[in-house]
Amino acid sequence: MAATAASCLQITAVKPSIFSAQNVLRGGVANVGISSLGASWAKLSSACHISSGLHFNRSFTSSPAKSNKVVTKAMSEAGENKPASGLSIDLKGKRAFIAGVADDNGYGWAIAKSLAAAGAEILLGTWVPALNIFETSLRRGKFDESRKLPDGSLMEITKVYALDAVFDTLEDVPEDIKTNKRYAGSSNWTVKEVAECVKQDFGSIDILVHSLANGPEVTKPLLETSRNGYLAAVSASSGSSISLTYIAAEKIIPGYGGGMSSAKAALESDTRVLAFEAGRKHKVRVNTISAGPLRSRAAKAIGFIDMMIDYSLENAPLQKELSAEEVGNTAAFLASPLASAITGAVIYVDNGLNAMGVGVDSPIFKDLNIPKTT
Repeated sequence: MAATAASCLQITAVKPSIFSAQNVLRGGVANVGISSLGASWAKLSSACHISSGLHFNRSFTSSPAKSNKVVTKAMSEAGENKPASGLSIDLKGKRAFIAGVADDNGYGWAIAKSLAAAGAEILLGTWVPALNIFETSLRRGKFDESRKLPDGSLMEITKVYALDAVFDTLEDVPEDIKTNKRYAGSSNWTVKEVAECVKQDFGSIDILVHSLANGPEVTKPLLETSRNGYLAAVSASSGSSISLTYIAAEKIIPGYGGGMSSAKAALESDTRVLAFEAGRKHKVRVNTISAGPLRSRAAKAIGFIDMMIDYSLENAPLQKELSAEEVGNTAAFLASPLASAITGAVIYVDNGLNAMGVGVDSPIFKDLNIPKTT
C-alpha cells in the first residue's frame, strides 16, 4: 500500500511447480490481454495489490537444526494487555478472497489463516467438484482443529464460492462440463460470474490470493505431454491467474511435468509485466511466492513429493521441513502496508533451496566436510 490515502488491493497467488533440482512449489499471478472481461469486477476497489506467497513477522535463527512453528500474531489477539513487541501486521477492515482452497492442508488454507489472524475477513473460492465435501467438512467441524488461530479462536470464513477458474465466462464452458454430474446443483462458478457475485455480496475486496494449479497430465514428463494436456495446465495454472487479476483490478479486486513447469515460468514472467501495468493503472502491487515442497493432497498427485522433500532436506541451506504457515505468513506480509514498496518480485520461501546451483549430496562432494544437521 502506498503512502498515499488511496486504498489498495493485494492479489496473491500460490501455485505448485517443479524447477529442476531447485524449488518445488511456485506461486504466481499473471495477467494477459483479456480486455473483454474487465466489466465484471471493476468498481470493487480503487486500487489493488497482487502477490503470491507471504512471509512476515518470523524470526530466523542461526541454528539449522531447529524448526520452530511460525505463526501470525494478530494485532487483535485476545487475553493480552501487554503491548506487542516489534512490528505487527494489522489487516483489520480488509477483505480477502482466496481462490483454490478445497481442504485444510495446503498453502491456500495456511494463507487464509495468516490473513485471518492479522484481522482480515476471509472469502474462499473452491473448485466446484470439491465444494460439497469441503462445505460439509466445515459444517461438521472436521476442520475445527486446523482453524485455530494463535489467540485460540477459530478462523471465520464469511462465505465459500463455487469456482472453476479455468473458465472466464459460461460461454467458455464445454457442454460435457456443463452436464457433468459433479457440477450439478452449482451455478455462477466461472471467473466473471464469481466476480459479479462477490461484487453484489460485498461490494469490494482488498486482497486476492490465487492458490490453484491443475494439469490433467501432471504425472507425465514434459516430453510425453500432449498439446491438449500442456495447454490445459497453462490455462488452469497461469491463465486463470491472469483472468482473476485483470478482472479484480478492473472490478472487485480493486516443476511439474504435464506443462506445469512452463505454466510456472509464465507466472513469474507475467508477474513482472503485470506489476508495471497494474501498478501504473490501478496502483496494484503484484508479487509471486515461489514455495518449497509441501505434503499437501494436491502435491501427492505428482507421485514423488516425498522424494522432493527428502532432496530439499538434504540440500537446502536450512535443513528443516517447510511448513505451510511459513508461506502463509509471507503472504500476510506481502498483503500488508509493511510491503508497500514491494512489487514485481518473486519471493522464495523454500529454506534457501533456490540458491543452490548443485546438490550437496552429489558424489563429487563426498570427500568434502560439508556441515549437516544432526
